Amino acid sequence: MAGKKERQRKLAREHYERQQARRAHHTHRWRLIGIIAAACCAVVLLGGAAYLTFGGNSGKPAAAATATPSPTASPTTTPTASPSLAAEPATHCSYTPSGTPARKVGVPPVKPAFRASKYQATIKTNRGPIVVDLLNHQATCTVNSFIYLAVTKYFNATPCHRLTTSGIYVLQCGDPTGTGRGGPGYKFADENLAGAKYTAGTVAMANSGPGTNGSQFFLVYRNSTLPASYTPFGEIVGGLGIIQNVARAGTDNSNGNGDGHPKQKVTIERVTITKA
Repeated sequence: MAGKKERQRKLAREHYERQQARRAHHTHRWRLIGIIAAACCAVVLLGGAAYLTFGGNSGKPAAAATATPSPTASPTTTPTASPSLAAEPATHCSYTPSGTPARKVGVPPVKPAFRASKYQATIKTNRGPIVVDLLNHQATCTVNSFIYLAVTKYFNATPCHRLTTSGIYVLQCGDPTGTGRGGPGYKFADENLAGAKYTAGTVAMANSGPGTNGSQFFLVYRNSTLPASYTPFGEIVGGLGIIQNVARAGTDNSNGNGDGHPKQKVTIERVTITKA
């Protein structure tokens, strides 16, 4: 009788140990699954963050694969944190070295000499002249840079390399290389962003992140919804129809549907500045 009870206790103990082993195995298995799932999520999140930070750039403008593209100049270095916006109107500007200049023109003067007057830029293209009132009272340092690049002939014989006809409606210019990656060799802070709107006729700076303005700019030919991230520095007062005609001819979609080089080539022959 005692032997029978001993065998029963032994069998019960072995059964209990098997249950515990199975539970430990299941616990380890689910813990391992949880670790793998967490790692996968982390990879996805990191990949998404990298795309948002660098725009999925592989030699194309950052918005090439997005449904609602944004004007951008491809970065040559990782964008830094946003600097403080310049007080308006600025009396002193800061331009810091950034990348290799597409054309060697040096750096603009840090003290703008034109703050008290109104200025106009005439962008003479192979399609006709586009006249822009410059907003030097709202975007002093941006206009200072634009005028400097114009008088040093930086914009002469340069292509407008990008047209978007879907999501936003802009023609982008200001890169002598025509690749979307060229700049003047310096960068400067954003301005005039509070309440910024991008209605037809707006001229604003392209960038690759906060505080990365250089030489590339875009001309809005139809009301566009964009975040207030691109410094507006001018208003088209003549020649808007020229850009609209180019837009009607379409794009080659080299960056994605509705985003690429304009089919009707646009070349800036020169930019002249006059006091209005």
